[in-house]
Amino acid sequence: MSTHQFSRREFLKTGSNGFGYLAFAALAQQQALRANPQAATGPLAPKAPHFVPRAKHVIFLCMQGAPSHVDTFDYKPKLISDNGKAAPSAAGRYGTAKLMASPWKFNRQGKSGLYISELFPNLGKHADEMCILNSMSTDLPAHPQAFSQLHTGTTQFVRPSLGSWALYGLGTMNENLPGFITVNPPGNATRTYGSAFLPAIYQGTKIGGNGFPGGGGRRGGGMEQATVANIKNSRYTTEEQRTQLDLVQALNKARMQQDGGVSAEVEGVIESYELAFRMQAEVPKVMDLSKETEATKALYGIDEQETDAFGRQCLMARKFVEAGVRFIELTNGNWDQHFNLKASLERNTGAIDKPIAGLLADLKQRGLLKDTLIIWGGEFGRSPHSQGEDGRDHNNKGFSMWMAGGGVKGGMNYGMTDDYGYEAVQNKMHIHDWHATVLALLGLDHERLTFRYAGRDFRLTDVYGTVAKEIIA
Repeated sequence: MSTHQFSRREFLKTGSNGFGYLAFAALAQQQALRANPQAATGPLAPKAPHFVPRAKHVIFLCMQGAPSHVDTFDYKPKLISDNGKAAPSAAGRYGTAKLMASPWKFNRQGKSGLYISELFPNLGKHADEMCILNSMSTDLPAHPQAFSQLHTGTTQFVRPSLGSWALYGLGTMNENLPGFITVNPPGNATRTYGSAFLPAIYQGTKIGGNGFPGGGGRRGGGMEQATVANIKNSRYTTEEQRTQLDLVQALNKARMQQDGGVSAEVEGVIESYELAFRMQAEVPKVMDLSKETEATKALYGIDEQETDAFGRQCLMARKFVEAGVRFIELTNGNWDQHFNLKASLERNTGAIDKPIAGLLADLKQRGLLKDTLIIWGGEFGRSPHSQGEDGRDHNNKGFSMWMAGGGVKGGMNYGMTDDYGYEAVQNKMHIHDWHATVLALLGLDHERLTFRYAGRDFRLTDVYGTVAKEIIA
């Protein structure tokens, strides 16, 4: 039965005290909006930024577990020369530990001559696109709290994630896809893509995760089967689903009107139902990698044992950007190397080096890199001293992340840690500053991007945050 076959008489049966009339009117309004899509507005509609943006999209390459900065992007000659000596007092309770030089060489890369570890032979070729942040810091050296702060700005409270704030501030450019997608998120970290007190429509849509490993291991890492949960309806045709949804939505809107016309909860349900219906047709097409050329797949390392899993994530991210998705997060786990550093870190970097280099090259050749901000990093760094025979402990006072594209100056280092890499000592960039800078690149003023909740205005950066203007092109 098609939508137009619902009659006024049938809707009168849906309730008393005028509820049926309200439902029928709401249905008529829905049909009119579908007939004239330009008249439709909603919480996901594109919004004007506060000022001219450098970036329209973000791809956050999240390395869960805290990568070692002194083995990847923070070159420390003095750590090499003092290898084996007692760690300084900066090591705190590990004052009796010994300094441990990186087992890998650092080489100057690109015209800019940035020092990048030999662990990244492919990524190093893109040094002139990269801005390496060597003065990051966060509040606590504990994974759950730091991972939460990386995503939400707070170590303990449930707050909206960075992706949710970006979507809330800017809306999306494709009404048939989520504006915020997270691929392979940790199963116990739902707050990292949650919207908290923001309307539910701004939370991230999860693809994969909960058993789909993020890097290396078996070919594909499960990403071939990873998809949005319940994206297919095996019981009803598209026309039947549309008819059913029109009835449910009309009842929802009638209920809202009867209760005064304003309800964030009901509005969120209405919007999410409509988005889910539209996604059924769009998401499988965007996630289908079979039509990509063999050369493109090879660029990302797809069908290679070591790089296939993360390569698929990176290629999907490019396709999502092309389709207009605002914020995409890809997660690669198991960077917590308290022991077995050499073998484990080589495995980690081997899984991501070629895919990320492929992503940068692919975006650039398609003219998308200038509008897409790429971010790489984890929740904190590692200690310059050894832990056991072959490991490094947590370090939240100084670590590295990097950005590329999206209006960031390429071929530069920003900030510095001390001679060994224990603590940021120049141009310190706290997570609040980093959040403020990411939002600024998207054209959003972190002090003006607020949401009224529990009697006060909340923002991602709380009462902190300074934009690092020096890195903005």
